[in-house]
Amino acid sequence: MLEVTDHSTLSQMLLQEVKTLADRFQQTFGRIPSFMEVCGSHTMALARTGVKKALEGYVRLISGPGCPVCVTDQVTIDAMISLTDGVNRIICTFGDMVRVPGSYGTLMQAKTEGKDVRVVYSPVDAVRIAEQHPHQEVIFLGIGFETTIPILAAAVKEAEEKQVRNFSMWMSTKLVEPILRQLLHDGEVALDGFLLPGHVSMVMGRKHFEFLATEYNMPAVISGFEALDMLSALRHLLLLSLEQRAVVLNDYKSVVTEQGNVQAKYWMNHYFTLCDEAWRGIGVIFDSGMDFKSEYNQFNAKVKFPIPTREPRRTKCRCGEVIRGLIDPPQCALFGRACTPLNPIGPCMVSSEGSCAAYYQYMREE
Repeated sequence: MLEVTDHSTLSQMLLQEVKTLADRFQQTFGRIPSFMEVCGSHTMALARTGVKKALEGYVRLISGPGCPVCVTDQVTIDAMISLTDGVNRIICTFGDMVRVPGSYGTLMQAKTEGKDVRVVYSPVDAVRIAEQHPHQEVIFLGIGFETTIPILAAAVKEAEEKQVRNFSMWMSTKLVEPILRQLLHDGEVALDGFLLPGHVSMVMGRKHFEFLATEYNMPAVISGFEALDMLSALRHLLLLSLEQRAVVLNDYKSVVTEQGNVQAKYWMNHYFTLCDEAWRGIGVIFDSGMDFKSEYNQFNAKVKFPIPTREPRRTKCRCGEVIRGLIDPPQCALFGRACTPLNPIGPCMVSSEGSCAAYYQYMREE
């Protein structure tokens, strides 16, 4: 029996098996298989590990709307930046948001103009800043998917327990299930299966995604983020596709359970309720996000500090098409020319999970 202990060797073996299965798929169906990941971490990991490059010509790996910063619509980005215009405010955010271009500037530009904008590693840090500055309003920009929403709830819980009245949160969260349904309903991209995010599945559980198989006859595999994890998941997806079996498979059992994290889901639903959310390049999707329940509006920055909306400035950025899987980053005329990591035009080039940033850093041909 062959014993393989070296991850690099095992990765190469799995890669070859994936290629062999992809060849079988092409011989059987007369085309290359197409799978979509809907997770910014997978987008970056597939590019960084070389998996996506190695499978060119064998498997089409499509980056879907899984980067939280990228899918946030421009009106919301502009509103968040406008929050800095108020007096006596401290704006707290995750790092990616600071450089995301708004129609009339960025949070970084606001900071250079003297506005108090701070990067924090956790929304709980923003609660502590509010405690330290009781005479200033501290607003945290709550962007993220189901992985982040329980952490946002934990910050609200701490603020509630400590009666921190000068802390609030501007929510713009997104949910994976509604966007998967929208993608499949629109049918803009032909797909053979989904590579599902391990961390969202850790919160929501495998059963949460059963609808893909039962309602849409679509195979899907929950995966981790190392090369071995992703190659194993792609192997399973190819086998399911070849067998024409619609199954939602958990290939990340060390982390993901059937029901997910019951406590995390409890706190999500304790403070927040479903709401319609606008997605960049897609539009408003019914019940595709979460916002504060009315009884917790003392923490709702949208209620405390209403911002008038205005028409965003239009550019030639095609982020909306990139995150829907309609085009690859190089097909945007701005990519690598006017739009680079040093001078981003759209959020997909800014975010550490953005498709354009991943392609520019790891797959661009000099």
